[in-house]
Amino acid sequence: MIRVLTVSVAKSGIGVSPPADEAKDRPAAPSRTGISGQRRARWPSGYGRCGLRPALLLAFACLSPPLAGVFADGRLLDSVIEAGAKAALADGAGCLAAGQASDGGWQAFGRSHPAITALVVKALAQQAAFGPEHPAVRRGIEFLLQWLHSDGGIYVDGEGMRNYHTSVALLALSAVGDPAHEQIRAGAQAFLEKLQWDEAEDHATSSTWYGGQGYGKHKRPDLSNTQLMLEALHQSGLPASDPVYKKAMRFVSRCQMLSETNDQPFARGSTDGGFVYTPVNNGESKAGTEIIDGKPRLRSYGSMTYAGFKSLLYADVDRNDVRVQRALEWIRRHYTLDQNPNMPSSRSQEGLYYYYHVFARAMATWGEERIVDSRGKVHHWRDDICAKLIALQRPDGSWFNESDRWYEGNMHLVTAYAMLALQTALAEPSLASASRAGTEK
Repeated sequence: MIRVLTVSVAKSGIGVSPPADEAKDRPAAPSRTGISGQRRARWPSGYGRCGLRPALLLAFACLSPPLAGVFADGRLLDSVIEAGAKAALADGAGCLAAGQASDGGWQAFGRSHPAITALVVKALAQQAAFGPEHPAVRRGIEFLLQWLHSDGGIYVDGEGMRNYHTSVALLALSAVGDPAHEQIRAGAQAFLEKLQWDEAEDHATSSTWYGGQGYGKHKRPDLSNTQLMLEALHQSGLPASDPVYKKAMRFVSRCQMLSETNDQPFARGSTDGGFVYTPVNNGESKAGTEIIDGKPRLRSYGSMTYAGFKSLLYADVDRNDVRVQRALEWIRRHYTLDQNPNMPSSRSQEGLYYYYHVFARAMATWGEERIVDSRGKVHHWRDDICAKLIALQRPDGSWFNESDRWYEGNMHLVTAYAMLALQTALAEPSLASASRAGTEK
């Protein structure tokens, strides 16, 4: 009976039916055609694979209203995409759990590494079927804490990545939330604050290094490391009133291509609003340069722009501040999930999953469920990111970037990025975010 009814539903074309005035702006719900007793089915029109089971489809078709997931702020989440995202997360978690090494870690550079392990642990700890007490999570935390140092940092000594390692470790510990780790989390927070470039390292506020974080031999600060530090401090509960955020805003603002608020020569005359990698040494963008009014100028790009945007919000910069509004205008002009926005076309897939992660975090922090691009098209960002990641998932439950830059050829890292983005998209908006809804200018 169930099998016949499932086929009948598939042939009828029943799916999610948003209101007529919104339907044209929603990502198409996947057809149920062809779904049988197999574990996976294909979505047409580029939506790739979906882990939806027939029983789950039957439940949505017969028991759910056409639109499910209505939150207090009025957001409507496509129920089929939501179900597909949850199934994709379950498959991703299973894939990651199967890849855990005997020492409790996940591998990078040919051996178990605390940085990769931290991101995987966070993804698994936030997954309902696993959670903080799951053996895989507990073993991952035990491995991670082997790298705890007396200075409060959690890092591999000698790799020159103390900020990066400690930040992702703090994210994992915060996701697990074990009271026994309270002092370790506080020590990691203090360690990150101490690493920040400021007067203690003889850098005045006029220095392009001021307020930033970095890695490498000389620890030159960059926006990627700085936003990761702020993400870890934010998620671990450090309030925006802490001085570390105000200092960081000096650095973050100097990464924005906006002459109104950026005092650096490379931003002079720019109204772009997007962000680049670092203001140090006359500025650098991983997207290179572009010609504006006949002159070369640093080219802003998606992953750093969303990273800068959410950093401003974490620091409680006013939503009407010109830095926030110009970044939002940039996002509207370049809204896409097909590539890392505004990267050169030949490199548009580089850093793609890092971008998906910061995209989801930034949009969730902004608190609006829809974004209108510069052409007037309405985008439901939660549906968009979920549909995209479902489409990109591989049959074994993993994600992988063939444009292997910034270590996105590591399946464990990329799968963790994808899961963290999906988890952010599926999370119910916080009361704080919901209370801001409708205030966008």
